[in-house]
Amino acid sequence: MSDINIKITDREGITHDVVAPTDMSMNLMEIIRSYELAEEGTIGVCGGMAMCASCQVYVITDPGLEPMGDEEDAMLAEAYHVKDNSRLGCQLHMMDSMEGLEVAIAPYP
Repeated sequence: MSDINIKITDREGITHDVVAPTDMSMNLMEIIRSYELAEEGTIGVCGGMAMCASCQVYVITDPGLEPMGDEEDAMLAEAYHVKDNSRLGCQLHMMDSMEGLEVAIAPYP
């Protein structure tokens, strides 16, 4: 089992040190859900299909994330509370290269 350490700041401003597995094909949205860092029904509303932006996060420390894809870019173009460092958690699949990632969960619409 391979794990990475990441920091997630929830919508109340509390930062959580989280251990995330990289060998279970999980994405950041699923990690946030599994640690219950956002109120149920306010994250991953579309099920992780890049169609709702409820899993939007602000990247504080980027250890080398994969570039944004077209679907993610298009969804963020229509979302609320978007910043230059916005990403969709459902599109950030846990990988060893993400060790040290720091994000803040964006406000829910």
